[in-house]
Amino acid sequence: MSRILVVDDEKDMRWVLSNFLKDDGYTVYEAEDCVQALNFLKKPSPPDLILLDLIIPGEMDGIGLLKEIKTTRQEIQVIILTAYGDIGSAVEAIKLGAYDYLTKPFENERLRITIKRALESQTLTKEILQLRNELKKEFDLESVMGTSPEIRKIFEQINKVSDTNFTVLIEGESGTGKEIVANAIHRASSRGNSSFIAVDCGAIPDTLIESELFGYEKGAFTGADREKKGQFELANNGTIFLDEIGNLPYHVQNKLLRMIQERKIQKLGGKQPFPIDVRIIVASNIPLAKLEAEGKLRSDIYYRLNEFKIELPPLRKRIEDIPFLAKKFISEGNTELKKNVKGLQKDSLTILINHHWPGNVRELKNVIKRAVLLAEELIEPSHLIFDNGTSLNPPIIHEEKITEGMSLKEVTKKVVYLAEKEAIERALIMSSGNKSKAAKILRVDYKTLLSKIKEYDIRYGIDCMESVP
Repeated sequence: MSRILVVDDEKDMRWVLSNFLKDDGYTVYEAEDCVQALNFLKKPSPPDLILLDLIIPGEMDGIGLLKEIKTTRQEIQVIILTAYGDIGSAVEAIKLGAYDYLTKPFENERLRITIKRALESQTLTKEILQLRNELKKEFDLESVMGTSPEIRKIFEQINKVSDTNFTVLIEGESGTGKEIVANAIHRASSRGNSSFIAVDCGAIPDTLIESELFGYEKGAFTGADREKKGQFELANNGTIFLDEIGNLPYHVQNKLLRMIQERKIQKLGGKQPFPIDVRIIVASNIPLAKLEAEGKLRSDIYYRLNEFKIELPPLRKRIEDIPFLAKKFISEGNTELKKNVKGLQKDSLTILINHHWPGNVRELKNVIKRAVLLAEELIEPSHLIFDNGTSLNPPIIHEEKITEGMSLKEVTKKVVYLAEKEAIERALIMSSGNKSKAAKILRVDYKTLLSKIKEYDIRYGIDCMESVP
C-alpha cells in the first residue's frame, strides 16, 4: 500500500489525518516540522505522497520544504493543506509543483478522492522518469563512441557548450559520429525536450535547398499549391543540425547569415520575416577554414558558425576504442541476427587495430555486422570483409606512374591521386555507372563525387573497366 507523510505542527490535526488514512489502508508517517520531514525523504523507501501544511514554525516553512522535495524527490506528490485566508500561498505552491491544495476544514471524501488521483498521477510520473532514464542510457555517448582520452575530451566540450546558445561547428571525417555529438549537445541543453532536426545539405539539390530550409508560401513558385514549413520553422525552440554545411550555395549562405544575425526567417514568397528561436549546430568533413580560404564559404558566415568548434578524431587516432566498439557491435549483431558470437580471435583484433579505417566507426560497424553473420563462435580473420575501396591491401600503383627524380611530396600527391581515382573507378563499376550508388559505396556526398570525377577526368564506362585489373 502507498506511504503517506503528514506534515503539520498541530498534533491534533496529525492524529485526525493519520487515523483517517490508516482506515483507508495507507501506511502513515508523521512529522511536526520540516526537519523531521526531510529525514523521511532520505529513507530507502520515502513516502509516495505528502500532506503538507504551509504554515509551519521553524527555519523552513512549507514552501521551502516543497522546493526541497521537488529538487531531490520530484516523483513524490504533495497536497497542500491551508487555511482559507492563505489561498495565495497555495496557488504559489501549485506553480512550484504541488499536485493540489485543500482548505481547512476539508471534507473527508474530497481528501480521499484527491489522494487517489495524486497517487495515480504519481505512477505516471514514475513511468515518465523511467523512460527518460532509459532514453538517457540509449544516447549515452560513452556507449556509442568509446572511452579513450580523445573521446573524453569531446565529452568535456559537450558539457561546457550544451547549455549555451553558441553556434557549434563539428568537424571530422565521414563516419566519426558528428550527428551523434550534435544530438548529445541538444539533449543535454535546455532545449532537450524540443525538436532536433537534422538536414544533410549535401543531399539536397541547389534548386531546392532554400525552400527546404526556409519553407514557402502558397503560390511562391509553379507547383507551390500550398504553404510549407521549412526545417528552421520545424525546429523552432529546438535545435537544427546542418550537416555538410559547406555544400550550401552562396545565395542560401546569405539568407542563413541574415537569419543568424536577426533571428528571423522569411519564407519563399513571404512578405514579412517572422521571429525564430533555434539553436544551430553545423558539421563538415572538410575544414571550414579551407572552404573559406578557397572562396567556397563566405568569410562572415564562417566566423558566425565558428563560435565553438569540436574536432572529432578519426578512429585510427583512437585505436584503444576499437576493442570496446567491436564488442558493442558484436552484441548488437547477435541481437539483430539472432546469433551467439562470443568475440574476436586475437589475430582478428590485430587486423582491426592495424586497419586505416577511412570510413571510421561506421565502417567498423559494417565490418563487424558482416563478420557476425559469417561467424559461429569467434570472428576469424577470414570473416573480416572490409568495405569496398577500404581493403587492407594497398592500391596498385604502377611503376611507370612514379618517375625518377620526383620529390617525396610529389610522390605522395601522385599516390593519393591514383588511389582515389582507382577507388572511384571501382565504385562506378560496382554500381554499373550509377553515381548516386557509387557515392554511397565510397561514403561521400554526391556533389563531392561529381567534383572528383571531373577532377580526375573519369569516364564511367569502358575506361573504368580497362583501368581496373
